[in-house]
Amino acid sequence: MTGWRPATVAAVRAESATARTLALDVPGWPGHQAGQHLDVRLTADDGYTATRSYSVASVDPGERVEITVERLDDGEVSPYLVDVAQPGDVVEVRGPVGGWFVWRPTQPGPVLLLGGGSGVVPLMAIVRAHRLAGSDVPVRLVQSVRVPEAVLYGDELAALAQDPAARLDLTYVYTRRAPEGATRPAGRLDAALLSSLVFPADAGATAYVCGPTGFVEAVADLLVLAGYDQRRVRTERFGPSGGGR
Repeated sequence: MTGWRPATVAAVRAESATARTLALDVPGWPGHQAGQHLDVRLTADDGYTATRSYSVASVDPGERVEITVERLDDGEVSPYLVDVAQPGDVVEVRGPVGGWFVWRPTQPGPVLLLGGGSGVVPLMAIVRAHRLAGSDVPVRLVQSVRVPEAVLYGDELAALAQDPAARLDLTYVYTRRAPEGATRPAGRLDAALLSSLVFPADAGATAYVCGPTGFVEAVADLLVLAGYDQRRVRTERFGPSGGGR
């Protein structure tokens, strides 16, 4: 991990009512792998600083990186990034960070992705990297969200799921309210539902689980109970409310 670098906001786009993707131009960015994150530091006029970590959502090489941020009403960094930051603004970033929660195109076996809320962000980077690499291993993404309006990257994921070359199987689990016409009522991801959605334990899949701490711990335990080798269950977690780490 390198030191702090200035990052200029190049573009912003809404992902949901409470989430936003920011494209950052970072001179000297060394590149990153799908699943890594970076630190963002804001400095107030009086010198006070606040730092939070956010997963990198983009996978394209170069000096532009994208992060998707979910606003925490009591947060110090996310409200600025979601509601205030505009193209031309400058923040500081440091990274990339992390090596365990990374997918590489040379990895054998299927890829199982399970995300809770904004925990889908690094998983989206893996989906994008898999498509960019032209990998022929199957990918299964299970995204747990409270309501349909909270889905992130919905249009892009729908298009990828319809593209045979992407080899993406996509499932949403709605925990509070399912969309009209849904075949499954709203409810949490439990052992029975998980076993019906994931690859068989003997398929040799590597699982990536990201989201709030409670979600990650529960899903990781369910995978092990379903027969997954815990060494093939990689986890990334953040605070109970979601958003940044």
